[in-house]
Amino acid sequence: MKLALAAILALGFAGAAQAQPRFVPAAPGSPFSSAVQVGDVLYLAGQIGNGPDGKLPAGMPAQAKQAMDNIAGVLKGQGLSMNDVFKCSVFLADMSQWSDFNKIYVPYFDAKRLPARSALGANGLAAGALLEVECWAYAGKR
Repeated sequence: MKLALAAILALGFAGAAQAQPRFVPAAPGSPFSSAVQVGDVLYLAGQIGNGPDGKLPAGMPAQAKQAMDNIAGVLKGQGLSMNDVFKCSVFLADMSQWSDFNKIYVPYFDAKRLPARSALGANGLAAGALLEVECWAYAGKR
């Protein structure tokens, strides 16, 4: 697994030296792109659990589900799926909710292909969110 991740990262960075970044716009007025592709890697911006109306639902499970749905939506818009994700970083406002978050997160992936992941406790996430998830996905097959 470590060798496979190293190979994907090497491909992404090798492609980065040759490719111009391709920016995927976020919602109008957002101060960031929803994703940027460099070489064979699509770097997704961190997603919080805001719904289409821009509001955060109450509670960590609802925010986690919406954040993961947001990630899936960005990927789908680029012709990718959750199976293309190879790395995630998770930021939780309350690390005691780690296991509750995992109950929402894990079913979004094939159990035999879980992404590498980092998790951090965070004090103060955007818009008062209870979590944020950012991912990297392999986009070379397109």
